[in-house]
Amino acid sequence: MKKLNLTFFTLLFCLSLFAQRTIIHAGTIIDGVSTKSMNEKTIVVDGKNIVAIENGYMTPSENDQVIDLKNHTVMPGWIDMHVHIEGETSPDRYIRTFTDNPADKAFLSVDIAKRTLMAGFTTVRDVGGSGVNVSLRDAISKGLIDGPRIFTSEKALSITGGHGDPTNGYRDDLMGDPGPKEGVVNSVSDARKAVRQRYKNGADLIKITATGGVLSVAKDGDGAHFQEEEIKAIVDAATDLGFHVAAHAHGDEGMRRAVANGVKTIEHGTYMSDATMELMIQKKSYLVPTITAGMEVAENAKKPGYYPKVVAEKARVIGPKIQGTFARAYKKGVPIAFGTDAGVFRHGENAREFTYMVEAGMPAMEAIIAATSNNAALLGMGDQIGTLKEGFIADIVAVPGNPLDDIEVMKDVKFVMKEGKIYKN
Repeated sequence: MKKLNLTFFTLLFCLSLFAQRTIIHAGTIIDGVSTKSMNEKTIVVDGKNIVAIENGYMTPSENDQVIDLKNHTVMPGWIDMHVHIEGETSPDRYIRTFTDNPADKAFLSVDIAKRTLMAGFTTVRDVGGSGVNVSLRDAISKGLIDGPRIFTSEKALSITGGHGDPTNGYRDDLMGDPGPKEGVVNSVSDARKAVRQRYKNGADLIKITATGGVLSVAKDGDGAHFQEEEIKAIVDAATDLGFHVAAHAHGDEGMRRAVANGVKTIEHGTYMSDATMELMIQKKSYLVPTITAGMEVAENAKKPGYYPKVVAEKARVIGPKIQGTFARAYKKGVPIAFGTDAGVFRHGENAREFTYMVEAGMPAMEAIIAATSNNAALLGMGDQIGTLKEGFIADIVAVPGNPLDDIEVMKDVKFVMKEGKIYKN
């Protein structure tokens, strides 16, 4: 028996000696933290982690796998803080509410997850769906399907008739009276119960719709939708469970109430006032701009029949304003987290947001940091992802050329690694 054990451990030792490392020869590195890029580096990946970053192009050993990215810029995997991974925009989206089963959403989400990963986004924050998003997260985590690491809010929380009310626009006999279980909140006690239900259902964070929205079949696109005591109850209950809270908000009063009561991120922020910007700086709350979604809905609203009439009218007004608000907020010093609202536009095109951010005045390096180390810290993973550093998880992407010279190359991802596994090369 002793001889058998010795042979077994000797075999394991020998296998470890010949385990294949991945050696990446990177022409340019943006590490997600530094404000300057670095040239001619070697990244050594062993298993799921970065084990070394060396100067120059290291000579590999016989068993190493070598990836030649000498003509590319290599970065940490990108993090999108606002996606809806269960579905995406289409002219029949509203009808499909009545025709699609959960299984239909699940199969569609498998394709969406893969597209997102192949576009360079190795982590996403899903901020509202039907619950399929929780199962999708778990399937990816188990390695059953390919996709980004997902943090999900499960269902978003709304008031009756608000942006997240799941029965908006339904006829009377289908409308019913959804409550906390379905994510509808109309009191402090509802607020607590709805948060705890999300916890029970497997959520990672809480999302509220603090104002009206564009794509819901409801007239109001920006009015305040929660009382302050309701928001406070949501944040308090979420904090108890280790969650942060994100708030969809177009109108200023709704976002002011959210920030004042501890919401961590404001999504969209369309009509944000200077006073609310100052409050966000004070409270260290982040703006997630979603400029791409604004651009997309404004364009789709021009297509006859693409949206219901009530939606098209809101989209034409609200959509074009988001980029300008982002420009003001960035100039004022509001903390910025990269997020796109993918699903409102086609998944896999998330990198369009980089272009819009740079157009609005944010330097390319700051936009990249917003999508890497900044977002990692917000997710509580700042010591594991979002940075190219020894000991961190090997989430790595590469684009041709240099995005600091031409931000458009961010749309042309040539290499994707997640947790040490190569998905695109």
